[in-house]
Amino acid sequence: MKNKLFYGLFLVYAAMVAFVLYANGVFKGDVPSVSNLVINAVFLAIIGGLFVISTVSFIRLNGVTDDLRAVSTKLLEIYKKNGNKNLWAEIQDDKNLFQEDTLKKAFGKYCLRMKNSQSGRGYINACDIEEYINEELIEKVGSNYFNSGISGTLTGLGILGTFVGLSLGLGAFNGDDIYTISDNVGPLLSGMKVAFHTSVYGILFSLIFNFAYRSIMADAYGKLDQFLNIFKQCALPPAVGSEEDNIAAMLIYHANQTNYLKQLVALAKGEAEEQSGAMEQMANHFLTQLQHVMGTEFKALGHALNGSAEAAAVSEEGVRRVIEAANALMESTQNMQESMVQMMERQDAFSRELAEQKKTLEDTCEEIGRDISNQLYTFEQMRDLYEK
Repeated sequence: MKNKLFYGLFLVYAAMVAFVLYANGVFKGDVPSVSNLVINAVFLAIIGGLFVISTVSFIRLNGVTDDLRAVSTKLLEIYKKNGNKNLWAEIQDDKNLFQEDTLKKAFGKYCLRMKNSQSGRGYINACDIEEYINEELIEKVGSNYFNSGISGTLTGLGILGTFVGLSLGLGAFNGDDIYTISDNVGPLLSGMKVAFHTSVYGILFSLIFNFAYRSIMADAYGKLDQFLNIFKQCALPPAVGSEEDNIAAMLIYHANQTNYLKQLVALAKGEAEEQSGAMEQMANHFLTQLQHVMGTEFKALGHALNGSAEAAAVSEEGVRRVIEAANALMESTQNMQESMVQMMERQDAFSRELAEQKKTLEDTCEEIGRDISNQLYTFEQMRDLYEK
């Protein structure tokens, strides 16, 4: 019944209101000071408003904690009924496990995160449900930021009422001799009455509220701890798979690494074959072009020499033709040399590119080899750990 203690605040509040009305003569029909009654009414109205706001947060908090207790009882019953079998598979898609909206949203976020980290029959980087359903959630629902300051506020109101009452009494007190002073004792006592009343119920309400608030929060924390313990016992998701799952995962990983290495080697081999074919094609093209050029030029040279020989005997025209043919031959030879230089430069650039690709392939293979070695070492450590 700890979570119902806040109802007692209203009983004490009603009793204090009745006392203030009685002390101010309302029940007798004789109100000696209307100002005193108004001041007390204002202070009691402020305190009543604070109690109403706190009550709303306490009712909301009770809804959350009662739902936690109901779910805890339900999980424990199903767990025992199923022969102590983990219930996570049954509840992870149950959107109606919680009835309270705040808990339903928090549990939904937890299930979504667990689904995103699922791997086989286990979970990678599995989180604790306490990250979503925790004391922070309880304090937020119970408006801890507001209720934690109510006790001090009530005490402050009592002290404020004290000073207001004294100010009223002293403000109405004036006189220079014993006769006038005795006439003003009544207003002074009336102001002190206000100071006394506000101090009494301010401190009294502060003590009672603080006791009720701490009891309600303690009950909420207790129900939260009970739920978390039962959830971890009955429905905690498997953080990791079994030993067979781990071994299978390691084997699959190494198989994927080996397959990746094979594909990389095949790709490099295909590129090498393609590059070799390209070089062979370039060489054949060069030889074909060389034969074509040389054959054409030598044939032209033969015709030119024949013509020149025939013409030499006739006139100087033959000599000129011979010189032109020689010049043409030299020009053709120069063009051929330039073509060969360009071809050699292309071959050198291609050789450098092959060397760079070879180095890149060797570095990649070496890195994959180190990765596989590290994974094998990790696998050995895990196997030794499971064997122990």
